[in-house]
Amino acid sequence: MRKLLLLLAMSTLALPALAAEPHPFNVHDLVTMKRISDPQPSPKGDRVAFVLRTTDLAANRGRYDLWMVNADGGGLVQLTNDPASDDSPRWAPDGQSLYFLSSRSGSNQVWKLPMGAKGPGEPVQVTRLPLDVSNLIVSPDGSRLAFSLEVYVDCPTVACTRERMDAKGKKGTASGQLYQGGVGFFRHWDTWSAGMRNHLFTLPSSGQGDPVDVSRGMAADVPSRPFGGSEEFTFSPDGRTVVFTARVAGREEPWSTNFDLYSVPADGSAAPRNLTQANLAWDTQPAFSPDGKTLAYLAMTRPGFESDRFHVRVRDLATGQDREIAAPWDRSPDGIVFSKDGRTLYATANDVGQSPLFAIDVASGKVTRLVAEGHARDPKPAGDRIVYGLDTLTSPVELFTVGRDGGKPTQITHVNREALAGVGMTAPEHFSFPGANGDTVWGWVAKPVGFQPGKKYPLAFLIHGGPQNSFDNEFHYRWNPQPYAGAGYGVVMIDFHGSPGYGQAFTDSISRDWGGQAAGRPPEGAGGGDPAQPMDRRRPGLRPGGLLRRLHDQLDPGELAGPLQVPGGPRRHLRSANDVLQHRGALVSGMGDGRPVLAEPRGVREGQSGELRRSLEDADAGGPQRPRLPHPGNPGDRGFQHPPAQGDPQPVPLLPGREPLGAQARQQHPLARHRAGLARPLAEAGGEVTAR
Repeated sequence: MRKLLLLLAMSTLALPALAAEPHPFNVHDLVTMKRISDPQPSPKGDRVAFVLRTTDLAANRGRYDLWMVNADGGGLVQLTNDPASDDSPRWAPDGQSLYFLSSRSGSNQVWKLPMGAKGPGEPVQVTRLPLDVSNLIVSPDGSRLAFSLEVYVDCPTVACTRERMDAKGKKGTASGQLYQGGVGFFRHWDTWSAGMRNHLFTLPSSGQGDPVDVSRGMAADVPSRPFGGSEEFTFSPDGRTVVFTARVAGREEPWSTNFDLYSVPADGSAAPRNLTQANLAWDTQPAFSPDGKTLAYLAMTRPGFESDRFHVRVRDLATGQDREIAAPWDRSPDGIVFSKDGRTLYATANDVGQSPLFAIDVASGKVTRLVAEGHARDPKPAGDRIVYGLDTLTSPVELFTVGRDGGKPTQITHVNREALAGVGMTAPEHFSFPGANGDTVWGWVAKPVGFQPGKKYPLAFLIHGGPQNSFDNEFHYRWNPQPYAGAGYGVVMIDFHGSPGYGQAFTDSISRDWGGQAAGRPPEGAGGGDPAQPMDRRRPGLRPGGLLRRLHDQLDPGELAGPLQVPGGPRRHLRSANDVLQHRGALVSGMGDGRPVLAEPRGVREGQSGELRRSLEDADAGGPQRPRLPHPGNPGDRGFQHPPAQGDPQPVPLLPGREPLGAQARQQHPLARHRAGLARPLAEAGGEVTAR
């Protein structure tokens, strides 16, 4: 017995040694993370259906299935398990069934899944159309479905489009296409136009009868290409009307942003009516109030400028009176949705390196931040709470709920918990520095996984495109710092001039100045400094006091250990900051020997975050200060500074105090326990919104 007990004790002591140590995060980890999207609360708000994408590496494809979780986080269950793709879950109004799109029949069609008390039943096919169905929604009264089909505009029926497609396919293997003048787009990104358009159709929810093209005859895509989806059209609460977004611009289409809202009977009994003809800029994302009396939507004000700010507008459908709400709020919202009582709109918006969840009071226009950190997406009312997706630089999207008035969020899914427990991540930190014109520029800095003070590391300087785009607190599957940090790189990502989330004047500053203040020599955030100052002769490309010097002191003055093969160019040694900037593609991708080696990041070592923050804040402080960007109606260079009314909740700074990002990762991963308080003091953050 004593021997048995001794053996058991020894086995117990040995168990911790069997646990695998977390490995540094890599590209394989990135592509195999499970991806949640399209959360859809049930009519009662007690259950949430969503899409979960998993990666089948052997088949080289992503797999999409439907899952469901209770609103309190319990009862996670997989609803579909077919090798085909299942997506776009949409509840029937009675909550007893779930419509969705699936390719299990050989083409993408509408299916219906019974949702009884004992669990999901067997799915039943609803549509058998000759074309693939996309962008499904269900009318609030449950009588009709709306979806898009890709058709020839001059075809009177769906069957006509199918017949023409088949006839073209029989003509041979030649793929040449003649594009006549005045047809608008020849190509969207990497997809050549085949002369077809996305059009919006409705059909009885039984699937019986012929689909009705409610956008018939329009030389427009509904939804728009290449990024539009079901957020661009909606049913009225009684199911009798459809409002959709469309751009009818003829040969000017590639340069036009004149999207309008059109209203049409759901049965297609009348032609669409333009609701926003007076605005020559972008109108989109219509949303009806629950009582059907008000239509909210987003609108730009400058024709032809796709990076203009979206303003929130509401229209009284009885009187036609149209007004803007939250006008002083200098952010561009997305994904607006009404609360159950119609008094509040929920939306997300880029906001100083985050994408928070906001509540907008319809009557007063007062803006309240409900969720401050991370990248919130797809908010929808669910009972007395709001369900939404949230990801950060250290975690893929998971589902959360939060109270209608804010409070502590509750995480209700943990689909990547096991995967995250097996990897070591870095905890990126937010910082700011004076940029061109003296404007505050924000960015993220991430130390290599397993960072060791005194050791030299290469730098990956990531530059986002757009250029009106943002490096926010998001787990991106393209621009993600974690694989670089896991490969031993320090990472810097800058939201240079032109990035959204810092006020529209900051976004506008890159217009007609591409390659200017946002991408000087060196680019903003890489070297900093005033262009009028001479280059540092010892380190070409580094201006005195520039950010790269503040981060890295200096480049290793010696020769590299080996030459670096620049893609498409000769093998060469990189010995200066200017070389690093001009050949950063090779720097980032050169994961082997001979990488450019930078000195240890000064102040990014354990326990010296305050020194780094001060270094970043006083970068180029001695140089001449140019006037800040003009900001009409706002004395600051960014942020919402609308004073609160009497009795309103106390205003808080735009960037509330926070623990370093990646706290959960630090708890799970011993390799990611670095702390650094790079957030600026509250008094310096600037801008205000109210918080509850």
